Amino acid sequence: MGDIDGEKPKKKSSTALKRIKRKGSRRSKKKKSRNPSRSIDSQTVGVFLAVIILGVYLFGLVQNIRALPDIKSSDNLLHTLGERLGHNIILSKQGVLGDDTGENIAAERNSGEVDVKKDVTPEVLKNNNNNGHHLRGVVEETKKVGTVTIPKAKWPVSIRDEVGDEEEIKHPADPAIKMTAPKFWSDPVHDNKLMTREQAMQIGSCEVPDSNGSFSRGDDCPLDERTIFVSIASYRDWQCRYTVESIFTRAKNPKRVRVAVVDQIVDGDDHCDVAIDSCEKHPYQALCMYKDQVDVYQMDAPLAVGPVFARHFGHRLYRGEYYAMQSDAHVTFTQNWDEDIILQQEATKDEMAVLSTYLTDIVGSIDERTGESRRKTRPIMCNTDYEGGPQGMHLRHLSQPEGIPTIHGTPQLQPYWAAGFSFSRGHFVVNVPYDFYQPMIFQGEEMSIGIRGFTIGYDYYAPERSVCFHTYAEGPNKNKRATVKHFWENADKYAGTGKKAMARLLGIVGMNPEVPRSQWDHTEEDRYGLGKVRDVTKFYETFGIDVVNKKKNIIFVNL
Repeated sequence: MGDIDGEKPKKKSSTALKRIKRKGSRRSKKKKSRNPSRSIDSQTVGVFLAVIILGVYLFGLVQNIRALPDIKSSDNLLHTLGERLGHNIILSKQGVLGDDTGENIAAERNSGEVDVKKDVTPEVLKNNNNNGHHLRGVVEETKKVGTVTIPKAKWPVSIRDEVGDEEEIKHPADPAIKMTAPKFWSDPVHDNKLMTREQAMQIGSCEVPDSNGSFSRGDDCPLDERTIFVSIASYRDWQCRYTVESIFTRAKNPKRVRVAVVDQIVDGDDHCDVAIDSCEKHPYQALCMYKDQVDVYQMDAPLAVGPVFARHFGHRLYRGEYYAMQSDAHVTFTQNWDEDIILQQEATKDEMAVLSTYLTDIVGSIDERTGESRRKTRPIMCNTDYEGGPQGMHLRHLSQPEGIPTIHGTPQLQPYWAAGFSFSRGHFVVNVPYDFYQPMIFQGEEMSIGIRGFTIGYDYYAPERSVCFHTYAEGPNKNKRATVKHFWENADKYAGTGKKAMARLLGIVGMNPEVPRSQWDHTEEDRYGLGKVRDVTKFYETFGIDVVNKKKNIIFVNL
């Protein structure tokens, strides 16, 4: 690496020294012939001057180094110096520290060169805003985690701001069908290594920016200002908008919540983003007050090929929120659920923690007057077994045990992940996106996400307290839920695709070793494949899964 400003050191001083040597040598001879007693060794003088110049240079370098913050590792000294001082130079050139305009700053930022640090003064920010540039547009910048560049943090944010920037993709069960979809916010950032906390902190927006206008505040963002992304996949479900209503009305801070719905419907179905009653008559409904915080990817129901497909689009709607939550479309939340689940998440003291479970039935679970939970028990994900079928042998999670937690003050580690409820840091959906090439998969999605996440370094926990409850098609809600259609009504249209998708799913996670690798699809396996933090065989050995003989060995644990 070159000098502290990112350039190689200039060699002007050494060239000048050579000139002094040559000229001095000629002058020395002349002076010696005229007056030998007054001869001066010009070469010595040149060396002396060079030493002084070098000393001044080194003194300046030391002063610059001492002016920097403490650097924990000497290995990144040059990188840190180049980043700090180099950025200041660029900012000055582009007018943040000089007289240029906001347009040049934005152009430089988009080219990846500008990184605004603490050098930006309130006056500069004010001037840029007066020039017609929003604060976040000036001071936010892309960041790099490993080999991936992270987009700038924003809040509020919506895919409605990205119209015209979508991409065209082919339907996984019928390539003749072309679909327009939002782009992923970011490629996976794990780089096949366990992320450090510093790297993980690069992802996650805050509702309120810091004094420099940055929405990416890491640990400095207060718990009650950390943004939450909620992903919901809904198939012709009339209850979806009631779920959205519950999310906002019972959140302690609804302004930091953004809901993203993949709404698979036909004409005549209820839309998930339309208020239950007229906003003119009842303006205080959540879908009236917070409609700008709801993004909907609407899809014609005949295109639907299962929850993996729908939730894939849900992950495409993520836009850098601090936390990410996934929920079914027929769920009711408790009062102050957002505060509660964040406290539970942070209690793990595990950046890679994912809180997940099969939800308890709504019947008798919530006090309708206070919105608080009546339950003292919680489910834990530890029950699974093999089942067969047209798609082959695969693991399926069974009914889960529910009881009063024996561990208090923190969620409890568990082996498996559940799709119906998941809460984590935002980077989980970046690193473990739903596989686009798994159409017509229902049983098996949880093994795909769960095992892939395990190999990337994520840990699964049972929440100590339930913050939402599920409306099952049984008991008093049986008739209501019986009216809801299912994606299986499209099974004949996409017959045969599920078997191929299951072969891919099992092949990626190493659950069908008897099948040659050449017999299943490897498309985009770098995005939808395993990580290298943990070997997949460790998962099977730890939790007693025999992938050769297709059986689950019993492991006794204290719940």
